[in-house]
Amino acid sequence: MKLNVCTPAKGRPREFDLDEALTAALRVFWSKGYEGASLTELTKAMGITRPSLYAAYGNKEELFRKALDLYEREKLAYTRGALDAPTAKGVAERFLYGAMAAQCSEYEPHGCLGVITSVACGAEAEAIREEVIARRQSSRQAIIDRFEKGKAEGDLPPETDPGALTSYLMAVLQGMAIQAGAGAKREDLEQVVETTLAMWPGR
Repeated sequence: MKLNVCTPAKGRPREFDLDEALTAALRVFWSKGYEGASLTELTKAMGITRPSLYAAYGNKEELFRKALDLYEREKLAYTRGALDAPTAKGVAERFLYGAMAAQCSEYEPHGCLGVITSVACGAEAEAIREEVIARRQSSRQAIIDRFEKGKAEGDLPPETDPGALTSYLMAVLQGMAIQAGAGAKREDLEQVVETTLAMWPGR
């Protein structure tokens, strides 16, 4: 989608692709986190001026929210299908292998945008951190509900605590993201996935 915005330096409209610019902003946020991404770095990557950024996306916070929407829609697409797996273990398997594939991509930054941003501690990032946590909580509840269903259907042992099992799965996923961001190789993450599934309760 193209948008014309005024560039004061030249006094005439400047055309750029909103989607391409947002994708470029996402890569900067993904690499550096919310706090680490400066407006100078963002506008340079997006190929636009600051006035154009404000006119098209609002402020930095709103730009990040739009980038986070894009990240969830495209980079975390595997999570939507994961909950449809026929068993609880199948859900975990799809999450783990989907995350590994995303984190090992040669064409994207490594690690998880949500993890990178949720550990930010500056005052500027507090509202963003809270939103990332709220989105994660929503995802967590969806997994808990699916594991409750798995327990009722008998593919998890009767003594299983779906909330605790969800916390365990998310801790593994977050740990994989941190390891990927620190340079872990695909085979390292494969060992984590295989060990997690080998220890998984039930069928």
